[in-house]
Amino acid sequence: MASPDPATDAWWRGAAIYQIYPRSFADSNGDGVGDLPGITARLDYVASLGVDAIWLSPFYASPMRDFGYDISDYRAVDPIFGTLEDFDRLLDRAHALGLRVVIDQVYSHTSDQHAWFRESRSSRDNPKADWYVWADPKPDGSPPNNWQSVFYGPSWTWDGRRGQYYLHNFLSGQPDLNLHNPEVQEAVLDVTRFWLDRGVDGFRLDAINFAMHDPSLEDNPPVAPSAVKRRRTFDFQHHFHNQSHPDIPAFLSRIRALTESYGGRFMVAEVGGEQADREMKLFTKGPDRLHSAYGFNFLYAESLTPALIRHTMTLWSGEPGEGWPSWAFSNHDAPRHVSRWGAGRDPEAAARLSMLLLVALRGNIFLYQGEELGLPQADVPFERLQDPEAIANWPDTHGRDGARTPMPWRADAPHAGFSTAEPWLPIDAAHPARAVDRQEADTGSMLHFTRRIVALRRREPSLRSGIVRLLDVPAPLVAFERGEGEARLLCVFNLGDEPVDHGLAAGWRIFESTGAGATAERLAPLSGYLAKVS
Repeated sequence: MASPDPATDAWWRGAAIYQIYPRSFADSNGDGVGDLPGITARLDYVASLGVDAIWLSPFYASPMRDFGYDISDYRAVDPIFGTLEDFDRLLDRAHALGLRVVIDQVYSHTSDQHAWFRESRSSRDNPKADWYVWADPKPDGSPPNNWQSVFYGPSWTWDGRRGQYYLHNFLSGQPDLNLHNPEVQEAVLDVTRFWLDRGVDGFRLDAINFAMHDPSLEDNPPVAPSAVKRRRTFDFQHHFHNQSHPDIPAFLSRIRALTESYGGRFMVAEVGGEQADREMKLFTKGPDRLHSAYGFNFLYAESLTPALIRHTMTLWSGEPGEGWPSWAFSNHDAPRHVSRWGAGRDPEAAARLSMLLLVALRGNIFLYQGEELGLPQADVPFERLQDPEAIANWPDTHGRDGARTPMPWRADAPHAGFSTAEPWLPIDAAHPARAVDRQEADTGSMLHFTRRIVALRRREPSLRSGIVRLLDVPAPLVAFERGEGEARLLCVFNLGDEPVDHGLAAGWRIFESTGAGATAERLAPLSGYLAKVS
């Protein structure tokens, strides 16, 4: 493959991007934790999948209370992952293989160990006193308002140095930056520039709708009572004031202007929460905001239904000025979809169906490491848990550790070839049988299927960037066309547990399917096909 051309501004439109969680991908030095040299050594494998880019979850200096999303130095690599020189070697190797490199940027908060916060908390009149969100207590000493953090409990922590509370929408060790402050925006833009100068091809902006709060500190209103059990205090409120401030898009335009000066770069927002559909559109609207937004519509869905697919696809009509969506079925925060959607069903069929569906969606697609192997959610016993939310809410929590266990590379090797030492999270007993070496040797495996259909997406302009038109078919079927005219493709899926008779209209021929059982006359349970005009 040719090296990426920075002048190609729209390489990202319709791209397939492979997410790597560095702690769990490949360990090169035998300490049980994945690292940057380990990733570099496996980039040939990633390139063989036919993806356009990789997205690296955080590898920055961090006390690791939230495993890298609590950054203590934006410009440094944490020693557990390697060095800046290791990152440069990874970047060079990826580019030599034709892979772009997208990295996480966390602008809504830092670690409480960051030098900025240490200075900010030292007094009320230091140069960085207003770089974070500080507020006086109520007369009785309680927090300034009722805001609740995502993980658990109030989003305010008392600091005796200043005699004030500081805001943290996540862990108490993740204080919120005050991005209303122009100096903070400039500092963040300097961080962006640092990584652009090193040659990265884009950024995923983590939790970007938490980047600015309502300075009036108005209470959030409660949500209506529900029969659904709420696992977190966060779930008791509408989050109208602790996040989603209307000044966020203007800040995003500043970042876009900077990245445009480098050419060929890509920015995607992570946007979750009850206002996500609106904010995804808002953050990507027009030519001066982000290129794409990363949706959660599928990530926490307990089941895959025609209604979910149809609703999600209609959110992005392709009207002029509209942004471009990105989709994922699994990631480092969400339980693996093969287990969510395939529970009690054929897991191999569920994996193939969902991969073919993902490839057929309009927008960018993200594949999470191990998805190409059909890995199920791992079972992590309590004594091995690392995720602070899972530990705090055990056993009534999904947790994140089960999606973060190490990649299985060699079925018969110690620790499935991930490391020579006991990994930071255990290898699930079901994963070695689905290891890379086993599937490489089987041309009918999920791995080979993934390579084939990702290559198909890259080859077919209708799949990569064509329009989408939903078709009226009865559940449990879902069907849509991609593209226009003679180049259009028909995509049909049976999401149910029973076979469905479905006659393919005259003038069409199937050219790709999930395998046996997906024919022109009948669709087996959890099967699908793509057809062309014959």
